[in-house]
Amino acid sequence: MSLTLRDERPEDTAEIREIITAAFGQPEEADLVEALRTANDLTLSLVAEEDGKIIGHIALSRLKSPANSVALAPVSVAPDRQGGGIGGALIVEAIARADKDGEALIFVLGDPAYYTRFGFSVGTAAPFDCIYAGEYFMALELGEGKVAVEPVVYADAFGRLG
Repeated sequence: MSLTLRDERPEDTAEIREIITAAFGQPEEADLVEALRTANDLTLSLVAEEDGKIIGHIALSRLKSPANSVALAPVSVAPDRQGGGIGGALIVEAIARADKDGEALIFVLGDPAYYTRFGFSVGTAAPFDCIYAGEYFMALELGEGKVAVEPVVYADAFGRLG
């Protein structure tokens, strides 16, 4: 069995929805990805595939502010495959692609014990005002990392989350 990371294809959307819903135990995050996709706010949508079956997914979406910044959310792995490094592989690939695409910052809302191992930091996000600011709001600088400190404004689809 070999793991392949690739861009999502149009025929993957139903399987991606199933993986995200199973990973989170609810449909809200899958609804978010669909809304971001519909609004053309996804800058990256990657799947982890093994033997022709999708077992993981990650999304990056364009932030309204600051410029050249994206949000990482969500990262999903099939429940029976969690803890095996699939989520980490997706995150590493998403970071590499965002860097290659010239993004300056990636913001994430998540567990610092997990995301700090990929270079995300609460301290990097601290100067940026955001409705999600707090102990779980982190950022990772890419490339030059020079971004004006201004409020972090997520795509409209995030506002519809519960």
